[in-house]
Amino acid sequence: MSAPSRLLARGSWPETQRFAEVLRKETVGGVLLLAAAGAALVWANSPWSQSYRAVSDFAWGPEFLHLHLSVSAWAADGLLAIFFFVVGLELKREFVAGDLRDPARAALPIAAAVGGMVVPAAIYIAIVVATGEPDHLSGWAVPIATDIAFALAVLAVLSTHLPTALRTFLLTLAVVDDLLAITVIAVFFTDDLAFGPLALALIPIGLFALAVQRGIHPWWLLVPLAVSAWALVHASGVHATVAGVVLGFTVPVLGRHGRPTAEWFEHTTRPLSAGFAVPVFAFFAAGVTVGGWEGLGASILHPITVGVIAGLVIGKPLGVFGTAFLLAKFTRATLDDDLAWRDVAGVALLAGIGFTVSLLIGELAFGHGSTAGADVKIGVLCASVFAALLAAVVLRSRNAAYRRIHALERRDADHDGVPDIYVAR
Repeated sequence: MSAPSRLLARGSWPETQRFAEVLRKETVGGVLLLAAAGAALVWANSPWSQSYRAVSDFAWGPEFLHLHLSVSAWAADGLLAIFFFVVGLELKREFVAGDLRDPARAALPIAAAVGGMVVPAAIYIAIVVATGEPDHLSGWAVPIATDIAFALAVLAVLSTHLPTALRTFLLTLAVVDDLLAITVIAVFFTDDLAFGPLALALIPIGLFALAVQRGIHPWWLLVPLAVSAWALVHASGVHATVAGVVLGFTVPVLGRHGRPTAEWFEHTTRPLSAGFAVPVFAFFAAGVTVGGWEGLGASILHPITVGVIAGLVIGKPLGVFGTAFLLAKFTRATLDDDLAWRDVAGVALLAGIGFTVSLLIGELAFGHGSTAGADVKIGVLCASVFAALLAAVVLRSRNAAYRRIHALERRDADHDGVPDIYVAR
């Protein structure tokens, strides 16, 4: 009889190093995101809150191009397109050269991501329907997303030696999660589709694809093509961030002469995404005026807020962990000897940290500046804090075991002939 397959086994050292580099950048971005969100909350609840609203609602841009947008809309529609461009690059790399190219290794994060989308959405819908508020069903997709930068910032604060297999699982889960989320945005949050601009968008997208496929990478050419594609997609009624994902998909993993093209684009663009685009979006998206403890208490009891918190804190971990557990049972797979199901539960709780995409979907569902949108923000912020605290309790309790696994990973690196100076990075 063949040996049972292993879930979350240690991968190769080169793949581990690649993920470690991505995780370091996302961690820095997560810290900046938290700082931006905190600053927005302080300003929005200060005596100068009206000035925050004035800056956020200030509109500028050419009207004839349908780009006379508020500052917050520019952040959501424009800057997040950079974030989703990086997501597109990650997805392309994962499906072509990463774990997702191997059906056996891809099954777990893909199934967990699907479970982590279906269960929280179902919980949100059940709560809203049970409270007799069918008008709020449009927010069903708010609790489906995981914010990997926020989650990694939590890990950095905890100083936990989370094993590479779990970090890889979390990152891959988040990548698939982003793909599902952008699909939901494109399908369910597209109103008044204009086919003319959408068809015209294929021209700059095609030229961008032709340039990167042929190894032509000057920014003076690619940036105008990308901006043109973004503007036309925005004018078509499809959310403009979809353009970022599509452009990311056009970049080849290996370009001419075997050059790692997608990796180069990701290395160049990720600092702009994690260090500027996402924190600025968080600054304008997270600033909600709660109206003191009384206002906060009233908002937390609102069906939208309850649905979002329950979806993220209960539904997301239940969907991720439950799907992984059922997959193991049905396939008779076992966890790697170094890990326990409690570790998977801790990562599943981290997946309940929803921020960037959850806030974006909340604005798409209820509109910027609406009362329901404010309830979504409070729900997302509270749920992310609750999920982070619960994950901290579970993962910190296993830190001694994680140190032993980290030592084994260092040993594997030594056996692969990797100098200690690189292992310690």
